[in-house]
Amino acid sequence: MSKYEEVLHKFNLNLQDGDVSRKTAEIIGKTSENLRPEVLKFLYSCIDLTSLGSEDSKENIWKFVEKVNDFDGSRTDMGNVAAICVYPNFVSTVKEALRADVKIASVAGGFPSSQTFMEIKIAEASLAIADGANEIDTVLNCGEFLDNNLEEVCDEIIEIKDACRDTRLKVILETGLLKTAGNIKKASILSMYSGADFIKTSTGKVYSGASPEAVYVMCEAIKEYDQLNHRKVGIKVSGGIRTAQEAVQYYTIVKEILGEAWLTPDYFRIGASSLTHHLLQAL
Repeated sequence: MSKYEEVLHKFNLNLQDGDVSRKTAEIIGKTSENLRPEVLKFLYSCIDLTSLGSEDSKENIWKFVEKVNDFDGSRTDMGNVAAICVYPNFVSTVKEALRADVKIASVAGGFPSSQTFMEIKIAEASLAIADGANEIDTVLNCGEFLDNNLEEVCDEIIEIKDACRDTRLKVILETGLLKTAGNIKKASILSMYSGADFIKTSTGKVYSGASPEAVYVMCEAIKEYDQLNHRKVGIKVSGGIRTAQEAVQYYTIVKEILGEAWLTPDYFRIGASSLTHHLLQAL
């Protein structure tokens, strides 16, 4: 038995998708309790405002950042977004344009498929950090995970985290590909064990994005991991979240399972490109 299999044996992996759906639905039923202005303002401050399009250029990324700059200080009752997330080649543009007190996040490591050499993944992360990235979002090697090559999956995350040093590493599980609650729980545990500071649902590029059921399982994994190892890992919900109602659903799941300690941008993020508009409209 490998050390990674030994780690997994410490956790409850006997999950039934039907049970997860039922428990998730019970929690989502409490969403209306959290549809309050103060929650919407908080959710705004948790957004990783994202531009990851083939049409991205230095000019439109600069304009994208200016919108964040313009919002800064425009409302005394709420803060700005948590971070701006871009491809690694635009990190220097964001750093040059950014005046607001907002983090710079970069996808790296063969995003969105993770299908490239480990050396390139490490180089992408390192170059993005050198250009000013405060956070790196990288994709789990799902192909090797589904083939049960756990050592290869974990060693890769460990190497990327080592290159990141103190820079926060978010590992994207691509839950729409992993599909089952058991797979999502297993991937969550291995990512955290290998050094992930955050676990994230999806790239939002190829497979289906976030789902309440996947976030329920990830939160349960984070809670169990913290209880066993006394290390808090954050959660990022990403992929298809556009409305205030959807954002509050995910807030409710995090609140009910992980509690108030996770209700801070340090441990809860939402990856989105249009959610800011919908939250402001709702407010």
